[in-house]
Amino acid sequence: MLKMRGVEVSYGKICALHGVDLEIRSGEIVTLIGANGAGKSTLLMAISGLARPIQGCIEFLGEEIQALPPNRIVERGISQVPEGRRIFPQLTVRENLELGAFCRHDPQGVRDDLAYVFSLFPILASRSQQLGGTLSGGEQQMLAISRALMARPSLLLLDEPSLGLAPIVIRQIFSIIQKINQEHKTTVFLVEQNANLALKVASRGYVLENGRVTMTDSADNLLRHEGVRQAYLGV
Repeated sequence: MLKMRGVEVSYGKICALHGVDLEIRSGEIVTLIGANGAGKSTLLMAISGLARPIQGCIEFLGEEIQALPPNRIVERGISQVPEGRRIFPQLTVRENLELGAFCRHDPQGVRDDLAYVFSLFPILASRSQQLGGTLSGGEQQMLAISRALMARPSLLLLDEPSLGLAPIVIRQIFSIIQKINQEHKTTVFLVEQNANLALKVASRGYVLENGRVTMTDSADNLLRHEGVRQAYLGV
């Protein structure tokens, strides 16, 4: 579904990604783990068109997308849930969700998907006319995920969905991520500092260190790998 080949991204003279090779197959949950500053968010932004590679290619469903603007990438089926949620605080829950469907032209499909995200997160249905900025952190994360789903993506990018949330909310969020993958066959690319949790829901994983992919394997093998356990699992 998605292939990255030799992707490099720089911020001025600072190179954030160094020749990254990565592949995501349709229907998978793939996770990317790494320390703070490793380049994980930059990698996601390169896929979604928010960070322009200076070298390499990004191919989605057989088409190179690294030169496309973000809205065109969304239209092709990639949606990102950014780190820190970044909902529109002065808009209502429903307005935030409607903005997620900005590129669509199927009103009935949009209504169906609105009903679907409300079934995933019933609290959002009960607060549909409430301003996004008045929601709790967990509710805002639910809204950010739902907003991304309103574009009806085939590939969902999630950047640190557990950040700043209570354990009970994190478990709920990750259960929903698995449900989205299983019920709608939505492919998920998950960037997450909670490596233990991420590897338990993923089928495969990549390790990013200082902008370079240093390891890739099945999630089970990475969970058992001594270096990964010491560096990222705290055991």
